[in-house]
Amino acid sequence: MNHQLNLRTGKMINYNEIKFLAKHAVKALADEAALTPKPGLVDKNNCGAHKDLNLALMLRSANALYNTFLEMAEASFSKLPSNKLWQELSQIGLKGEKTMFNETGGINTHKGAIWALGLLVCGAAMNGEYDDTRKIVALASKIASYNRTSEISNGFYALKNYGVAGARGEAQAAFPHVIDVALPTLYNSRKKGFSEDSSRIDALIALIATVDDTCILHRGGMGALMEAQNGAKEIIRSGGATTEEGFNSLIKLDKMLIKINVSPGGSADLLAAALFLDSIKNRR
Repeated sequence: MNHQLNLRTGKMINYNEIKFLAKHAVKALADEAALTPKPGLVDKNNCGAHKDLNLALMLRSANALYNTFLEMAEASFSKLPSNKLWQELSQIGLKGEKTMFNETGGINTHKGAIWALGLLVCGAAMNGEYDDTRKIVALASKIASYNRTSEISNGFYALKNYGVAGARGEAQAAFPHVIDVALPTLYNSRKKGFSEDSSRIDALIALIATVDDTCILHRGGMGALMEAQNGAKEIIRSGGATTEEGFNSLIKLDKMLIKINVSPGGSADLLAAALFLDSIKNRR
């Protein structure tokens, strides 16, 4: 039976859809991790600018978060955004962080992604339909608007020191880099006949070129962010990673980010968010 009564809330829940959303959230994280080559990030070639991470660990972390996304989807199913719901989701997310740290031995693999993808999972569970991506991000944005915590984080310092909005600002603004940068680039590259991996790399490079990535700012400051953005723009000017010149620029950017020890983790989270929205919309 697909629909079951949730004894805690008294609501009928479609658990097939709840499981579908959680599965695709995990898949988005795993697909982002395995995508190769990615500048400064963990992939099949190397560990990027991370001495404590590797691909196997990233995949274990992603799979460990299935129940977190499942609980978020269940809590949000057919509801409207509210402060009460935000408080409930916050507790689920914090529990998910503990699950992640237990799986990784205390290493932060997906803390930002738990919240970014979690909000989109909730928006999709509220909406019930997955083809209207803008409606999903609008609902996610309304949930995020109730986040008034003053947690000391990379995003907090980025806002304080550089005036950039960070992950919270991205979510509260309805994920503009996902909607207006990553997804259009992904779809445009597919239309050109590029492979799925090449299309996803193009989307990532477009994000790195435009996102004020707080992961880079935290570790390298504004100078490192400008170097990363300029390197990504060079790849785009060269025709993208599918051209010989663009691919060489991609490898050059990877080596440069590893050398200066910064990683575009915020852009990676937004790519995973784009892959999630794409996969549920097209039931990939």
